Parts: sequence; structure tokens; C-alpha cells
Amino acid sequence: MRKEDLEFLKKISPVINGKVYEIPPPKLSPKEREQRRLTYRNERNLYKRKSSMSGESIISFFNEKSPYKVFSNDEWWSDVWDPLNFGMDFDFTRPFFEQFYELQLEVPRPALVNNKAENSPYCNFSDGNKNSYLLTSANRNEDSYYGFLVVDSKNAVDCLWCTDSELLYECLDCQKCYNLRFGQSCDNCSDSAFLYDCRGCKNCLMCIGLRNKECQILNKQVTKEEFEKAMKYLDGSHEKYTEATKRFEELKKEFPVRKANNYISCENVYGDYIFNSKNIYLGFDIYSCEDCAYVHDGLRGKDCYDICFFDGPELCYESTSLIGYGCRFTNFCRDSVDIFYCDNCHVCKNCFGCVGLRNKQYCIFNKQYKKDEYENLVSKIIEHMVKSGEWGEFFPIKYSLFAYNETLAQDYFPLTKKEILENGWKWHDPEEKIYTKKRDKNSGQNQRRR
Repeated sequence: MRKEDLEFLKKISPVINGKVYEIPPPKLSPKEREQRRLTYRNERNLYKRKSSMSGESIISFFNEKSPYKVFSNDEWWSDVWDPLNFGMDFDFTRPFFEQFYELQLEVPRPALVNNKAENSPYCNFSDGNKNSYLLTSANRNEDSYYGFLVVDSKNAVDCLWCTDSELLYECLDCQKCYNLRFGQSCDNCSDSAFLYDCRGCKNCLMCIGLRNKECQILNKQVTKEEFEKAMKYLDGSHEKYTEATKRFEELKKEFPVRKANNYISCENVYGDYIFNSKNIYLGFDIYSCEDCAYVHDGLRGKDCYDICFFDGPELCYESTSLIGYGCRFTNFCRDSVDIFYCDNCHVCKNCFGCVGLRNKQYCIFNKQYKKDEYENLVSKIIEHMVKSGEWGEFFPIKYSLFAYNETLAQDYFPLTKKEILENGWKWHDPEEKIYTKKRDKNSGQNQRRR
């Protein structure tokens, strides 16, 4: 490990009752740790199933055969049930992860990770979206659809990793753009179409690698009237846009590609697609972060290692899908402080080994304790985990909430069914979808239905 890695582990090691419980160096390589975390993230495999509370039909990332209790999001966030009712005593004769998995099986889970949503019921791993549909890993968007990793944007459709933008269509890795169509790796561009690696450009069409230019077509200066005529030619024609898309892909091959990785406004960074960041080691798709390592798909992180899919965390380690401070070994946790080995906990502080808590403090395995009781018991559990070799490790793949082939791990680290089962991990056989044609008596047109 690097010297910086060891210093970070020392920095985030908890102090309980005056004693430092050092987090040991990880047993797995960075890639293996990433694979393990990604097995806890099912973004795009959604299923129709029934709520475990009401029996109503819901859409969830848990399939019907999943062993977990699944509530609709409204039911889960309601006050009609209490996660503390599922509290367990810790058994010092058994491993931690085995007991934690049993708690996960008992505590109900929301159908999707879709918090603070307004008229956006079909978003996943998302926070604070309004009037949006089928967004994944997306926070604080409005009137946006069919996007992945879209943040703080409005009227963004069919976009991937776009931030602080408005009126985007088919854009990739763009930030602070307005009224841009078919843009890739663009920053602060507006009223343009088919741009690649452009910054500060306006009224440009079919351009590559431009900086602070206006009224350009094919990287050549034109009048505003010529630009508007060319845009008018494309508007309203799917055939012309399809033709332009093919031409644009050919055009990109004609221009030299930068040998350096994609860095914008960065200092001392190593990875790819890093923007407005400082002191990043092995970071990928990172925005506005500082002093982080082994991270990907996140923004506004500070002093964090081995985390992915995050928004504004600080001093966090070995976690996924998080917003918080001092989160260590967590999954789906939001707006929480100093929590360890927690799953789907929100606005919590000083909790250890808890599932599905909201606005709680000093809880262990979903049981409430006084501060001194909490610290004494946590100390004993950590010492127990040190002896079992569990302390300092993320949740095992075999206890993942999903089958391996349902998760992002299968996208980044694809395995065959045989390989997955031989490792002792879960596999889900997708249901065969049968489609039939139904005649619409009113319109006389054929419509497809499941």
C-alpha cells in the first residue's frame, strides 16, 4: 500500500472510550474491493412485484423471489412501522456478517432508493428529483428523463454524467451547458449541437476541440445567419439527425485524440474523467473532489477512499451509495454521521450494524442504547470482529442484497453463471418476456403489450 493509504486509515480509525481501534489495511486489491461494493448496487434490473406490507403492485429492484421484505417507498417512509421493533442482541459466539445478514432479512426495505422525490416515482438511486422519469444515480434534477448520473440539471433527456446544465439531449460528460444536443466532454457550451471536447463555445455545429468560439461549423468561422440556416436544416427531421450523427462519429476519428487523460481544472490527479478536483489517486468520473483515492462516480467528496456513487461525503471509507460524514463500511446510507457497518440508514449518528433506521442515534443491531452502553458494546463487537477477521472489510459478496448478475458488478466484472455459483454467490435467472399484439379498436393500430 502507499504511505498515503496507511495515513488515511489511521485518520479514520475510530476512538471509543479513549482507545483507538485501528482499521487494518484491506485484504483485497482495489479492483477486488470495487467488485465487492458493486455487487450491492442493482440500478437497472427492475421488477413488478407486490408490497410485503399492503400487497399492492409495485416496481422494485428486488425480484419476486427475493427473500427480503419490500415495502413501497411511501409505506417505507411512513410512521406505521418502527425499525427498532426488529432489534437483535449481538451474539459473541457467531460472526458479525452472518448476524447482520439475518437482520437484513427481517427489516423491511424500500422498493427503490428514491429519496425526496416529487412526481418522480420511477427513479432509482436518486435524491431530490422533480417531475422526472427513469433516472438512475441522479440527484436534484427537474423535468428530466432516461438519464444516468445526471445531477443538478433541468430538461435533460438521454444524458449520461451531466451536471449543472439545462436543455440537454443525448449528451455525455458535459457540465454547465445550456441548450446542447449531441455533446460529449463539453464545458460551458450553449445553443449548439454535435460538439466534442469543446469549452466556452456558443452557436457551434459539428465542432471538435474548440475553446471560447462562436458561430463555427466544422471548426470554421461562419456568420450567425449561416449557423441558423444549418440548424434549421436539421430541426424536425429524424432522418437528417441520424445522418448527422453518423457524420459526427466519422468526424471525431479524423481529429487527433489527446494522449493525456480527461482532466479539466485539476491538480495532482490520476485516473480518467476528473473535473475541478485536487489530489485524486485512481479516480474515475469524479467531480469537485479533494484528497480521495480509489473512487468513482461521485462528486463533492473530501478525504474519502474506496467509495463509489456519492454526493458530498467527507472522511468516508469502503462505502457505496452515500451522502454523509464519517461513514465507514456502509450501503445506501444518506445524511448520516459516524456510522459503521450500516445499511439503508438515513439521518443517523453513532450507529453500528443497523438496517433501515431513520433519525436515530446510539443504536446497535437496531436496538437503542445510552451513550456509555453504546460505546462499551461497540468496543466489544469491534474486538470480536478483529478476532474473526471481519473488522476493516466491506460486506461479503455472498450476502449481497441482489444476485451478482443483477448488479453493476456484472457490467464491470462479467462472470458466467458457473463462475458465480462456484464462488458461492447468487445468480438470478431472468424471466422470459412474452409479448403479444393487441388490436386497438379505437385507433385501428396494433399496440404491443406484455
